[in-house]
Amino acid sequence: MIQVPFSPSRAALLLDFDGTLVDIAPTPEGVRVPEGLTADLLRLREMLDGALAIITGRPIAQIDHFLPGIPYAVAGEHGVAVRPAPDQDVRQCALPLVPSDWTAKSEELAVRYPGASIEHKKAGMVLHYRQAPEAESAFRDLTSIWPVESHGFHLQDAQMAIELRPLGIDKGKALEELMAEPPFRGRLPLFAGDDVTDRDGVRAARQMGGAGWLIPDDFPDAATFRRWLHELSEGRGWGA
Repeated sequence: MIQVPFSPSRAALLLDFDGTLVDIAPTPEGVRVPEGLTADLLRLREMLDGALAIITGRPIAQIDHFLPGIPYAVAGEHGVAVRPAPDQDVRQCALPLVPSDWTAKSEELAVRYPGASIEHKKAGMVLHYRQAPEAESAFRDLTSIWPVESHGFHLQDAQMAIELRPLGIDKGKALEELMAEPPFRGRLPLFAGDDVTDRDGVRAARQMGGAGWLIPDDFPDAATFRRWLHELSEGRGWGA
């Protein structure tokens, strides 16, 4: 079992959601929160004096739906929106606008491939092809001609998807922002994720003296990671 190199009194836990806490589902709304996970997270939150956060590509409202009242803080859409405490307002970054023709052409293309879909976000969009793998090349051809940087965006590969994201916003910066706030401030971050977009969070956690892990590099799958979290919630696996 992976050992945390320090005690809970010095740690903060900041976690990705999809593919880390819950198994990847065919659609974003189809995920299921496994039995026992919320109890483990609540025990960890108490053990860490509140320093438990979710850093996700989803909007904050979706985390509130799946994990109501569980994390102390949530960073949504890779850090576009940050709620540093349960009783605080959501902070929103200034965002570029997705050109309307990009949106329209993406939707038109998705219709040609049953199972493909376009997920619209406040800060961009995601072209999903998990249920229509044959749509990948068409999506890539479409997005390759967009002058994304001149519009304030960049393209990021995700799990069976291509994501249009604003420049200068990522999970590493979201982690740094949360770590500057109580009850995270003064602690060492522990971050875990499963996707390309989570590498920024891993890098930031390590640079701050904490630790970061990726699925499947460090844990074979989300179920194994959840078992590890359960052990941590029972006081096992912590250093001095």
